[in-house]
Amino acid sequence: MPLFEIVVLAIIQGVTEFIPVSSSGHLRVGSEFLDLSENTLIIDVAVHVGTLFAVALYFWRDLVFIAVGTFETARGRKHDGGRLAGYLIIATIPIVIAGFFGEALLENSFRTLVIVGWTTVGFGILLFLGDRLGMTILRIEHLSIPHAAIIGLAQILALVPGTSRSGVTITAARFLGYDRREAARFSMLLSIPAIAGAGILIGMRLFETDDPVLTRDAFVAAVLSFVTALVAIVLFLRWLRFAGFGPFVIYRIILGGLILAWAYGLF
Repeated sequence: MPLFEIVVLAIIQGVTEFIPVSSSGHLRVGSEFLDLSENTLIIDVAVHVGTLFAVALYFWRDLVFIAVGTFETARGRKHDGGRLAGYLIIATIPIVIAGFFGEALLENSFRTLVIVGWTTVGFGILLFLGDRLGMTILRIEHLSIPHAAIIGLAQILALVPGTSRSGVTITAARFLGYDRREAARFSMLLSIPAIAGAGILIGMRLFETDDPVLTRDAFVAAVLSFVTALVAIVLFLRWLRFAGFGPFVIYRIILGGLILAWAYGLF
C-alpha cells in the first residue's frame, strides 16, 4: 500500500477512535475514496493497535490501579480497582461473543456506504438525546453490574461501521446518568480489551502471511495512529470539561448526509 494512503488512514483512525464520530465509518469512507481493495483489514486493525498504546499510556495510572486491585481481589481483599476490573470484564463479554460469531457477516454485509451513512446520522441523533436527557451525577465509582452490562451490550452495535464504539458506549452511559468526562473515561478504558483482542487476531494473521512489506506498512500505520490518538484523547477530555457533544452530533449529521447523498448517487 502506498505510504500516502497509510498516513491518511492512520491519521483518520488516530483522530476518530476515541471521539464519538466512528473511526470505522471514517476508515470505510477513506478506503472508498482511496480505492483500497487489498489488506485493508490488516491496516485497519494495525491503526487500532496504535490507538491501544495511546489510551494505555494516557490512562496508565488507572491501569496500575486496576492491576493492583485485581491482585488484591485475588488475595481475597476488597479493592475498588478489582471492582473496576470486574465491570470492564462484564462490559467486554458481549462484544467478544458477538464478534466471534458475527465476524464474517460484519465484514461482508455491513460495510456498505449506505449503512455507514444511516448509522452515522442515527447514532449521532441518539448521542444528542442521551446527552440532553441523561443526568450528570454519576461517576465511575458508581458503576454497578447492570450498568456495566448495559454499556457492554450497547458496545455490540459498534461492530457495524458508522455506529462509533466510543459514541454508543458514551451514549449508553449518558442515558444512565454518568458525567460526560466519566462516560468518556469508562469508554476509553473499555476500548483496551476490545482493541487488544482485535490486535492479537491480526497479529496472528500477519505472522501467517510472512509478508515483510505488509508488516512494515502495519508498523508505520500503528505508530502514526498512536501519536494522533494521544493528541485526540488529551484535547477531547479537555473539551468535555467545559462543553458537551453538540459539535460532534452536528458533524455526524452533516457527514452522514453527505455519505448518503453520495451512496444514493445524488452527486
